[in-house]
Amino acid sequence: MSAVLSAAVPSAVPSVAVSPENTPLIRPFDGPLGAEVIGLDLARPLSRKVLLQLHAAHLEHHVLVFRDQRITPQQQVDFSRLFGPLQIHVLRNFQLAGHPEVLVVSNIVENGKPIGLGDAGHFWHSDLSYKEKPSLGSMLHAQELPAEGGDTLFANMHLAWDTLPEAVKSQVRYAKAEHSYLKQYGELQRRSPWRPNLTQAQIDEVKPVVHPVVRTHPETGRQALFVSEHFTTRIVGIPEDESEALLKELFAHSVKPQHVYRHQWQPHDMVFWDNRSLMHLAAGCPADQRRKLYRTTIEGDVPY
Repeated sequence: MSAVLSAAVPSAVPSVAVSPENTPLIRPFDGPLGAEVIGLDLARPLSRKVLLQLHAAHLEHHVLVFRDQRITPQQQVDFSRLFGPLQIHVLRNFQLAGHPEVLVVSNIVENGKPIGLGDAGHFWHSDLSYKEKPSLGSMLHAQELPAEGGDTLFANMHLAWDTLPEAVKSQVRYAKAEHSYLKQYGELQRRSPWRPNLTQAQIDEVKPVVHPVVRTHPETGRQALFVSEHFTTRIVGIPEDESEALLKELFAHSVKPQHVYRHQWQPHDMVFWDNRSLMHLAAGCPADQRRKLYRTTIEGDVPY
């Protein structure tokens, strides 16, 4: 095990004797990213060896799908914290009661009010790229799934960079771009009656930030495109029309079918993805189909 991987796992992780039944089988998908984790119960203690194995698999495959996880919100929070401090979403009205670290992602309306953020993921994005320290990764645990629809798509931004034409690479290799939470907020409000107005304090919390267009993964050293249609407003230092055209080209290239894995949810799936390597998109489901998931988000590093 490399020093990088060992250093990435906190020393506070308990070293517990684990029975063979709680040793995972990691099976890669036949696609541009992703693997499923079978035979692991996250409600039970994990040895340091297993945690290091999961960490290495996450870096290699970018998305891990933990099957059949019947865990509590607190157990999800505890597992998420093994990978770093957690970030609290600016829309605090959609926090799970008693668990501020958990964002409820749901289209369910009860007593005339939404119980969660129903339009999360309508545009391709990397979670919290609009923060000074964007997310390392996110975990999404299925609570209720629709009978049809509800898929989540993931795009491999390392592949997007690797396959970018050399002429475009030369344009963006050292460029920087602005990210803003507010970029599509007005559009999302026009689409949904439930998305709230932001207070001034919330607006101040999500002031625009500038990040490299091409970021280096802090653990693997691989480069990846780091722009999205949801949050990236402009490329700094070039005329607006050139910025708009270049971003449009980067967005379209990033989500070509050969770069994308489509996750079809199974009951009790928990999906852990790397926001430094990927973008994702919610495919949506019929309005009359109930969908509820719990999301935790792990803080990352300042991109470079």
